[in-house]
Amino acid sequence: MEKERLVIVGGGMAATRFVEEIVARAPGRFAVTVIGEEPRLAYNRVLLSPVLAGEMSLADIELKPAGWWRDAGVEFLQGRRVVGVDAARRVVTLDDGRRRPYGKLVLATGSQALRLDIPNAALDGVHVFRSVADVEALAALGRGRRVIVVGGGLLGLEAAYGLARRGAQTTLVHVLDRLMERQLDADGAAILRRRVEEKGVAVRLDASIARIIGDGHVAAAEFADGARLDADAVIFAVGVRANADLARTAGLAVQRGVVVDDTLATSDPHVFAIGECAEHRGVCYGLVEPAYEQARTLALRLCGMAASYDGSVVATNLKVSGVRVFSAGDCLGPAALVCRDPRRGVYRKLVLDGDRLVGAILIGETAGAADCLDFIRSGASVADCRNELAFGEPLQKAA
Repeated sequence: MEKERLVIVGGGMAATRFVEEIVARAPGRFAVTVIGEEPRLAYNRVLLSPVLAGEMSLADIELKPAGWWRDAGVEFLQGRRVVGVDAARRVVTLDDGRRRPYGKLVLATGSQALRLDIPNAALDGVHVFRSVADVEALAALGRGRRVIVVGGGLLGLEAAYGLARRGAQTTLVHVLDRLMERQLDADGAAILRRRVEEKGVAVRLDASIARIIGDGHVAAAEFADGARLDADAVIFAVGVRANADLARTAGLAVQRGVVVDDTLATSDPHVFAIGECAEHRGVCYGLVEPAYEQARTLALRLCGMAASYDGSVVATNLKVSGVRVFSAGDCLGPAALVCRDPRRGVYRKLVLDGDRLVGAILIGETAGAADCLDFIRSGASVADCRNELAFGEPLQKAA
């Protein structure tokens, strides 16, 4: 019997996890083709900052070696872009003119970095931080160069840390009054700022860049209040936008991202979307874990098993600028339990609704993060283990 053709557009983390799930559950059932626009195998985008910092190599962050894809029977087309989807004939067209028919199509096209719409944003010396190519461009800036990183979220902090480790004179600029405002409260963000500054990154808050100054190349940035900061480079790390243009031209329903239902199907029942390009119940997730949950759900369904995606509890559990940070659930609500040690850079906040844990922030010391996330997701009572959660002591797991 002929295998069903399964084509995946996008060669990143979501696509890799999806193929991993499919191969594990139904080896040999599908004829799988992965089409990736980047000229390399899939890599862990979360670890780009250590690569920029010189702490890891590109080989260290590769998700699967070439042999794994070959042994799994997967055709992986690198450095190729899908330029069209013919939904009626179920065929995709590549930028080199090749065509690939499909029985089912999975869009895992990810997202693209945003640039501020300000004067001279296209000057030589203006970069973004999103891909291996971006890291290679930033790594070439050289020791002692003056660099401004715009954006105080995860991407901005990671870019600033990596550049500072490279020896650049790095200033992180954020338009709001605290770093990581979506994941941290004011107290937690203040501790993170101090830890970031200890690692050689200057931080300017409540600072809005009005324009970039230069004649062909970046020379400085001017702020809304008229202040000026000399620079050799400016890096935008101000957010991402779902890559949904391919879906839009194919006639699929698109809002902020490619609209999917609880089965991860788009408006075409033969086309699915997962990861950062997908919009589920009005939400586009910009984190890895929701993409992995979507990949698992879709793999189960395509393998004939019952599964539904109901959304994700957003959680961050990363080493941000060299500092351990965990944030999950309704973490910005009023605190019920707080433990802090500013000298050690430790901050632990639990947000409770009665005996239910609904949110948590852990900085510096993130022991117990997995337990916190389990309780937030399950809604189980924490009446008997509040102190353990607050102080990061391991819980006794039932046998």
